[in-house]
Amino acid sequence: MKTVASIAATMMVSCFMVAQPAAAAPEAIVTPLLTEALPDYPGKEATMIMVEYPPGAVDPVHRHDAHAFVYVLEGSIVMGVRGGKEVTLKAGETFQERPNDIHTVGRNASNTQPAKFVVLLLKKKGAPILTPVK
Repeated sequence: MKTVASIAATMMVSCFMVAQPAAAAPEAIVTPLLTEALPDYPGKEATMIMVEYPPGAVDPVHRHDAHAFVYVLEGSIVMGVRGGKEVTLKAGETFQERPNDIHTVGRNASNTQPAKFVVLLLKKKGAPILTPVK
């Protein structure tokens, strides 16, 4: 009888554990730094942002419709675009996205340490810095 009760209790606990929703990954913190019109390129502007990834942060799949240049300030990040290889970048390393790229991987490489990077976007004037892709 004790064995049946033990098995039943274990099954109940297992069901409760499976039924609990997974905690959502923390979101990136984006700080606008600069937006400047580019008179030599009518209709275009440069926008610079700082992105902070808390430990475990993950970006949704998106595109920038811009030339995006990434420079890692601290920590390490994983980046990748559709059709390309995932790369892990650490402080001092760079990454580039083109206007037609779909950014499929963007995340903090660490679940315990934050990461920070700067992005320079060359884009159409007034266009959003990020467009989600489903």
